[in-house]
Amino acid sequence: MKKVSDAPRFKEYLSKFGFDKTFSPSSVASMELYDMTQGEVLWEKEDTLEHLYFLVEGKIKIHTTSPEGKGLILRFKDPLAVIGDVEYVKGTEVFHTVEAVTDGYFLVIPFRQLKQEEQENTAFLHFLLDVITHKFYTEAHASTLNMLHDVDVRLASYLLSLTDDGKGSMFHEEMRTETLKETAEVIGTSYRHLNRVLRDFQNEGILEKHRGIIKIKNIDLLRTKAEGNIYE
Repeated sequence: MKKVSDAPRFKEYLSKFGFDKTFSPSSVASMELYDMTQGEVLWEKEDTLEHLYFLVEGKIKIHTTSPEGKGLILRFKDPLAVIGDVEYVKGTEVFHTVEAVTDGYFLVIPFRQLKQEEQENTAFLHFLLDVITHKFYTEAHASTLNMLHDVDVRLASYLLSLTDDGKGSMFHEEMRTETLKETAEVIGTSYRHLNRVLRDFQNEGILEKHRGIIKIKNIDLLRTKAEGNIYE
């Protein structure tokens, strides 16, 4: 990530997400705009954060590695996602790796500013509580999705989560062998079974798979298959 000087864009995000209603004027003045590029690793496990990051445009994925070395995507996040909330409250290091799925932007504010200005600000404290509560909800939802739905529903939900907005507007994921193995881990199935379901989706006209790249052909059929679920 790098700092960006773009006053009109900065003001647009402030207004769009109501930061002026959540933070004091001095905290808003201390915020900065940063950009990210697709595929960029933003934070890794055990990094130390000194800022709170608000994803205001783009998509990120949060993933980890098991003791056996297996990759596991925990969730995808769209605006307004917050990175650093738990680290701010608990004073811990980064627990998972965060990577940019698309290009995008963050608004950034130092922890020290929050501690100086916002500790007694009920609007900010309510905002922080909502963010942390939502994280618990989404993690519980993903666990429930894996336990209660068949693999075809879980795969469709996962593919929808790879679109820019979770609605199918843009899909740009290369599903090569290693990525498919990772996907199987995410949705709780075997690599072999995953390939069988992908073939079924191809036969049903939902997608096509050519030289390791997935292309969604019928987003409406994919949404129907997902039964209203999405990994996020």
